[in-house]
Amino acid sequence: MRRLKKEIKDKSVIIDLLNTCHVGRLGTIGKDGYPMVKPLNFAYHDGKIYFHTAKEGEKIDDIKRDNRVCLEVDLPIAYVKGTAADPCKAEYLYRSVIIKGRASIVEDKEERIFGLKCLMRKYQPEGGYGDFLEEKLNITGVVRIDIEEMVGKEDLGRDALREAALKVLEDKVPLPIILE
Repeated sequence: MRRLKKEIKDKSVIIDLLNTCHVGRLGTIGKDGYPMVKPLNFAYHDGKIYFHTAKEGEKIDDIKRDNRVCLEVDLPIAYVKGTAADPCKAEYLYRSVIIKGRASIVEDKEERIFGLKCLMRKYQPEGGYGDFLEEKLNITGVVRIDIEEMVGKEDLGRDALREAALKVLEDKVPLPIILE
C-alpha cells in the first residue's frame, strides 16, 4: 500500500467490513489473460471466504485454470461536496478491503453445506430458512477462498469530517451520506 496512513491496522474493523458489506468483486484471470471482475455475495469465516455460484461458467473455468483470485469489498461512507470557490474540496470517504488468495471448488458435501449456511447467516440473520434441498445442492457450486493476504484501507477525512464519519459508522446511519 502506497499511503500507509490509510491502512486499517485493526483486524476487527476489516472483519466487520467483510461481515457487513453485501457485495464483493471477485477478480480472476480470464482465459485470454485479462483480469475478469464479477460482483458476488460472499461470507467470511475464520480466514476463508465462501460464495455460491453455478457449477459451470466463466468464473469456474477461470478458477480451474488458475486459482489465484482477488476479492475487493468497499463501504462508501460519505460524499463531501466541493464548493463554488473550490470544487477540489470534494472528497469521498470510504473503507475497503482487498484480499488475495487461492480459490477452490468445494466438493465435500458437508463443507458445501457449511459454506451455504455461512451465507444464509450473513444475508438472513433472523433465520427461518430450513435445510437445503438435495436437488438445489446438486446444481449449486460453492467456492472457498483461502486468504493469503488481506489489507484494509480507509479515508475518513480529517478533523470534523473524520469525527462525522466515525459518528455515522457508530450510529449505523444508512450509507452513504452527503456532507458539506
